[in-house]
Amino acid sequence: MAAEPVWSVDPRTGKPREQVAVEAGAEDVDRAVRAAHGVRESLADRAVRAAFLRTAADLLDGARERIVETADAETALGPVRLTGELARTTAQLRSFAEVVEEGSFLDIRIDAPDPGATPPRPDMRRWKIPLGVVAVYAASNFPLAFSVPGGDTASALAAGCPVVVKAHPDHPATSELCASLLRGAAAKSGLPEDVVGLVHGFDAGVALVRHPLVAAAGFTGSVRGGRALFDAAAARPVPIPFHGELGSLNPVVLTTAAVAERAEELGAGLAGSMTLGQGQFCTKPGFVLAPTGEAGDRFVDALGAGLSATGPGVMLDRRMRDAFVAGVTERAALAGVGTPVAPGAGDAHTVSAGVLAVDAALLAEGDRHDLLLEECFGPVTVVARYSSRTEITEVLSRLPGNLTATLHIATEATGATEATETAEATEATGATEAGGDADAASLLAELTPLAGRVLVNGWPTGVAVAPAQHHGGPYPATTSTATSVGATAIERWLRPFTYQSTPDHLLPPELRDGNPLGLPRR
Repeated sequence: MAAEPVWSVDPRTGKPREQVAVEAGAEDVDRAVRAAHGVRESLADRAVRAAFLRTAADLLDGARERIVETADAETALGPVRLTGELARTTAQLRSFAEVVEEGSFLDIRIDAPDPGATPPRPDMRRWKIPLGVVAVYAASNFPLAFSVPGGDTASALAAGCPVVVKAHPDHPATSELCASLLRGAAAKSGLPEDVVGLVHGFDAGVALVRHPLVAAAGFTGSVRGGRALFDAAAARPVPIPFHGELGSLNPVVLTTAAVAERAEELGAGLAGSMTLGQGQFCTKPGFVLAPTGEAGDRFVDALGAGLSATGPGVMLDRRMRDAFVAGVTERAALAGVGTPVAPGAGDAHTVSAGVLAVDAALLAEGDRHDLLLEECFGPVTVVARYSSRTEITEVLSRLPGNLTATLHIATEATGATEATETAEATEATGATEAGGDADAASLLAELTPLAGRVLVNGWPTGVAVAPAQHHGGPYPATTSTATSVGATAIERWLRPFTYQSTPDHLLPPELRDGNPLGLPRR
């Protein structure tokens, strides 16, 4: 049976651009994984790894125009957005080069022997070692930063793990181009090109996670697809870690005090955040709790004005467009749901941004409106109007896990008297005080279990690549407690290992007496 062709498709027209590859069969996947496994020791030298990551960044930057042009033709994300995403991608590679050189990610811990301890303690030296070949599943909405040269690949290579990437079908030409640049960077750094492999096709993705030489996997995509791969990883004869980012509603709570202070600013800010990248960001704020009353009405009006000023846009592919149109149509048909600005189809290839409005009491009283508490990928958000503090708690208690949660409070500090008022007094004051800034601490405490990152007075559609970043959250946001962004993303591809009573000359240099490499140790 002939291999199926892999086509690059223009989402603006729905027409094929070019055939760029063929789908990988089981033998192709086996060959790619075995090749990667066979060269894993070549990544043992940290200096070589760091140089490789920097060279990869330089080659990607050097091919900027070609990469941006190719990615735009396949995703319709636009040159400005893609130029910024490429800069983020190369900065991420260089950041991990610094992590590799600095060495604290090895988490070196040395215990001197103590025969007099109870029980006696031998000489023990602990550090972290790479797991092996990592399968990376590229994301649709970030053709660079979360795809072939993205964070999963960069962090795995930094850990000393070769990667085999399963390309996303929405940008196969971009994937081929970036993979060739990474493989070229490997050769230029004195490494085998097979430290980076690439395969295409749905069946290849399944075969990849099941391959016995694949030691871990990283995924960014849908709940359905991610859960299927997660289950496959767990069902293997030897299960492997599966770090999947699946879906997130990213709830926002607007206190009455915040809306009274700056309703128009909040409406405009939400409109900009939820339509960024046509609402195709994993951190899009898709659910908002806003107060009833005149200030809340002004917020909804400002949000509607911002959305109305946003023209129709192209989504990443026809399947996602059709799913968005079907999803918002089904949600808008629920009893009690209004459409201050109706989301849906633009023309044959575009969608229009919109907002769905509902009373929070309807969400709190049962499961008839649970669909509104599920992510709808694309430029839409749900605004639930609350009239009491109790309704906020009731709705939050029904939300699934998320990447982010956001709290907007008044920028003027509340006094100590307000901050210490009792819950009974707060509830009795009604909508004016309910959810106000005197209750900010308890709202923050309620949001904390729902997400991996909580923002105050900001918008979540911006994920800084920084050591303190955490891009993960309770299921279904992610399948593990790890982050896929920031320096600690490297920890996903390492495992602790201890040498006990081992002669110094047999230890790796990182663990020898005298600390010859000058690494951080405990």
